Amino acid sequence: MLFGAALSASFILTSCEKMLDVGSDRQAFEPDMNAKTDSVFYAFGIAQAMQQLADQYFYQGEMRGELVATTQYTDSMLSQLKNFSAGLNNKYDSAYVYYRVINNCNYYLEHRNRDLRTGSTDVTINEYAAVTAYRAWAYLQLARNYGRVPFFTEPLTSVSQIDKGFPEYDIYQIADALCPDLAQFSGIPVPNYGTSINIGNVNGGGSKAMNTTKIFIPVDVILGDLYLETGKYAEAANSYFTYLQTNKTLLPNVQTVLQMRDDSTPFPTDYDRDDNNKANTYPNIYTLSNSATCLDIVSYIPMAANERMGTITNVPFSFGYDFYALSSRARWREDIQLTQSAVYNQLVEGLDYYYYKDVSGGLPKQYITAGKYGDMRSIANIYSTSATSSTTSSDDESKTEWIDKFRSANIIIYRVTTVYLHLCEALNRMGLPDAAFAFLKEGLTDKLVQPTTTWLSDDAKAYFNNTFFNAANIDTYKSNTFPIHQHGCGATPDGNYTDYSTSVTYKFTSEIARKFKELAAADATLYPGLASRVSTGTTTKADTIMAMEELLCDEEAMEFCFEGTRWYDLMRFARHKNRAGLPGNAWLADKVKSNDPVVNLLDEANWYLPFKK
Repeated sequence: MLFGAALSASFILTSCEKMLDVGSDRQAFEPDMNAKTDSVFYAFGIAQAMQQLADQYFYQGEMRGELVATTQYTDSMLSQLKNFSAGLNNKYDSAYVYYRVINNCNYYLEHRNRDLRTGSTDVTINEYAAVTAYRAWAYLQLARNYGRVPFFTEPLTSVSQIDKGFPEYDIYQIADALCPDLAQFSGIPVPNYGTSINIGNVNGGGSKAMNTTKIFIPVDVILGDLYLETGKYAEAANSYFTYLQTNKTLLPNVQTVLQMRDDSTPFPTDYDRDDNNKANTYPNIYTLSNSATCLDIVSYIPMAANERMGTITNVPFSFGYDFYALSSRARWREDIQLTQSAVYNQLVEGLDYYYYKDVSGGLPKQYITAGKYGDMRSIANIYSTSATSSTTSSDDESKTEWIDKFRSANIIIYRVTTVYLHLCEALNRMGLPDAAFAFLKEGLTDKLVQPTTTWLSDDAKAYFNNTFFNAANIDTYKSNTFPIHQHGCGATPDGNYTDYSTSVTYKFTSEIARKFKELAAADATLYPGLASRVSTGTTTKADTIMAMEELLCDEEAMEFCFEGTRWYDLMRFARHKNRAGLPGNAWLADKVKSNDPVVNLLDEANWYLPFKK
């Protein structure tokens, strides 16, 4: 049948290795939808369809952002995405791959028997909710990439039917159509068919596993994203919180807090971010593992272990890592197609890094100062200069750097950190910029709501008391002090350390003031009247929300760089600004001007790719 295939009936009984093998002989339109268990084959058939859109989703989202740069080796199709010249012949432009997922979901949702129970337990609800979420996610990607798209919820048997009178919906109409259906499944967990399942042997040695709970998209996460994209900020915040509360999901325990001894300096006096020994100096404690067990991953697309097992991905290859090479030594390549941009380097290298010293005699750790050492995520997790290459000598290796986020050849959709940062976006636009700031600086700690925490407003404290620190949740979240900015910029929180000599970590007001100064010096057309208000001390709460949004935009750049989301994030921020009466289109055009776009991005019509089935 036209829209993909499900799995062979024998695989569950024999081997898990072909769980996502697209070469199955059992077709998508034929599984038994009236049995309690057989629809598992259909659910994995949809996961196969997700594999087939994975590379396109990644490249469409990353190439049009400002964080990645092309090289002399870059595929021309990727270069076309980068400068917004991609036409109908571009191999990464196909609405069909998203509609394949949608049509499989439509068939399941129309034909699945919903009356199946074991005792009082509804045995279909988790799977049914997950398929509803898949469909919503695919429609969101269509809206992001094509603007207005044919919308239908009935299964089709021919691709030509897409042209037969279906209404064309934009992102707002899609959200209006899908959110009520999604909302009825709020709080429903995703299916679990196994948390560490072998899906095949890797060419260079070893095997690959996947976690089935992470191949699905939680309803409340996609529901939150639809609300966030369309400006329903309170609803978005509630959806994200529902997901976090239902799953008792903590901020990831991720730190790059460097400790020094009594009188030493935290870095050599000749510290250089390009030091070839940096991997030894700064251990990789911020590890974005794509393995089946990585706790920070909420949803991902696990690609095949090798070419024989199903759909593979070209994304690692673009960054100079050939996951499918026949030996581990041959994986690192010199013909790197994608690397970090100058814009990215400027962002991460200009940031303060906060550190403390280890006081002798058993006394508490003490903050010392902050230095312009930059964001350590760029060192600890993105570049690899110590890899062994089969084509270069050890002397040459020090001159080559690889973006190092794809060693497991999977495509990430959502991380726990994504959910928290999107929650911050919603809170900020709800008028709680200081609450959003708290997640970046302090993490979750009940010290936020103490009377001595004067930088946090009463409204922000009320939010925390009514959500994370209410009677049902306070024991879970009251000491989850792993702030997001600490992932790369060191010991940012005050709440962790109750006895120290001098705290140099920033508070909300001082950090917003720093951002005001930076924005006031930027293009005045992007931030109308801000320079005057900054100089006269008459900035408004709307200005504060705008400045906080810029901080969030920077944080998402550092956190999610090279994961396939940057263009989608920039479009969303531009829409936030447009709703607030700010020049969001101009802001977006300025953000990606280094791409040398061949179209005028002040016109929203030019944000989108030509629609090709």
